[in-house]
Amino acid sequence: MTAIATSVSETEPVPPAPASRLARLAGALLPATAAVLAGVLLYESFPPRTLWWLALPAFAVLGWCLRGRGWKAGAGLGYLFGLGFLLPLLVWTGVEVGSGPWLALVAAEACFTALVGAGITVVSRLPVWPLWAAALWTAGEAARARVPFGGFPWGKIAFGQADGVFLPLAAVGGTPVLGFAVVLCGFGLYEAVRLALTARRTRTLHRGAAAAALLTVAVPFAAAFAALPLVSDAAEDGTTTIAVIQGNVPRAGLEFNAQRRAVLDYHVRETERLAARVRAGEVARPDLVLWPENSSDVDPFADPEAHAEIDAAVRAIGVPVSVGGVVQKSDGRLFNEQILWDPVKGPTSTYDKRQIQPFGEYIPLRSLAAAVSSDVGMVRQDFSRGTRPGVFTMAGAKVGLATCYEAAFDWAVRDTVTHGAQMISVPSNNATFDRSEMTYQQLAMSRIRAVEHSRTVAVPVTSGVSAVIRPDGRIVSRTAMFTADSLVEKVPLRSSLTPATRLGVLPEGLLVLVAAGGLGWALTVSARSRRKGAHPAGGRGADPLPGDVPGAGTGTGAASSGG
Repeated sequence: MTAIATSVSETEPVPPAPASRLARLAGALLPATAAVLAGVLLYESFPPRTLWWLALPAFAVLGWCLRGRGWKAGAGLGYLFGLGFLLPLLVWTGVEVGSGPWLALVAAEACFTALVGAGITVVSRLPVWPLWAAALWTAGEAARARVPFGGFPWGKIAFGQADGVFLPLAAVGGTPVLGFAVVLCGFGLYEAVRLALTARRTRTLHRGAAAAALLTVAVPFAAAFAALPLVSDAAEDGTTTIAVIQGNVPRAGLEFNAQRRAVLDYHVRETERLAARVRAGEVARPDLVLWPENSSDVDPFADPEAHAEIDAAVRAIGVPVSVGGVVQKSDGRLFNEQILWDPVKGPTSTYDKRQIQPFGEYIPLRSLAAAVSSDVGMVRQDFSRGTRPGVFTMAGAKVGLATCYEAAFDWAVRDTVTHGAQMISVPSNNATFDRSEMTYQQLAMSRIRAVEHSRTVAVPVTSGVSAVIRPDGRIVSRTAMFTADSLVEKVPLRSSLTPATRLGVLPEGLLVLVAAGGLGWALTVSARSRRKGAHPAGGRGADPLPGDVPGAGTGTGAASSGG
């Protein structure tokens, strides 16, 4: 009996020694640290820096963090990636009201990247997983641009690509297609490197998987090159000479009403200064003039002095002026409004901002928000939403209007073009954000919109940076921050529609369906495997639900790409 017992004991496998606490800690900290640093790397790819290409290694590192893990780990790592990206990107939101709202906004928005991270781990075992993962990222951006409170699309990947080689893709399918291409290329870069390292270690290579990985890198570049003919600044409908006014703002020392009056005075003065330069022959006479958002926070329809002051400035320049005002209607509703002011007829048409800013121009859940922050009282009355697209006819040119925050929303810019705009104006007021990166991030959005819809985009800002952007995304003139100035440029007018303009939300919808299809496929195969009693490989610390797709995308046997 002793001999038999000894024989059996010798054949039993010896369990591996438990990992040390230090090793377990390192195993958890490494991917967490990498996820945060990848998010910071993505932030560094955004304006005012021109390091657009950093988005590719950022998503490559995120791919390393997520591939093969369980969905719970994916959610956590996705959240950390979101924090690393959004904390520095959105720091400007706390310039006026402190760190509380900034941190709350980031904490909420990072929940979307957490959901995407969880989804990516589920599809990461499918063949050509970078495709499904990039589509999931696009779906996450689509959700973030719509909920809650109308959405917050700031930080869409496309908005960091104004200087990048993928920019022409904005004309193909707008910001969703441009962002999808960048993310696909980043994930594909990781997969290509992973397969190459695995092949070097095992001296075997799954050729199909390798070819797919290379295609996920090559196809976005090839597609961007193929889209170059869509990018044009030819004057299809002739040209018009525009003037952009930046009046600047007083920095300190004035109470609220005096501050508002001073901002109006500054924009009137800069317009009259431009009129004097035109009379002196120093600059060309503009055909139209664009003032920024909030250039008259004093309601010119209720204040006779403000009305007279604006009217005098418009008569001095002698051409139509789009004036940004805060206007209260007879029924008491408050609107952020652009007013078309004619030098002969006075104010004629108006455009009321439609996508108003939550917690800035109106307070959702006001009583609850007031219990959390005393700064809610700064918004004494909620603004109301406009209902119609804004297109002003100014000296024969049709000018579409997307006021400040609206430039971040695809629909708010597109429908000005589908309603006939030959150029676009993005009047903005960034003065409350001081010298933060906010104004540069918003300027990059306008450059993307210029290519997306093949239109000149003018960006008049109260305190800078104001700019004129050609339809190919080039900035042809710009101002310095907190400097009174004006820009005069002859710009092309265009009426042709890009594929992005024609297709609207369709490309984004298709990518969301791709994401849903990938998730459905992965979950279906996982469920079938469990019913058959299969034991998924599980990857690195994978959770049992949702399960793996055994062998998918990684090959099997000795020829596997492994990893």
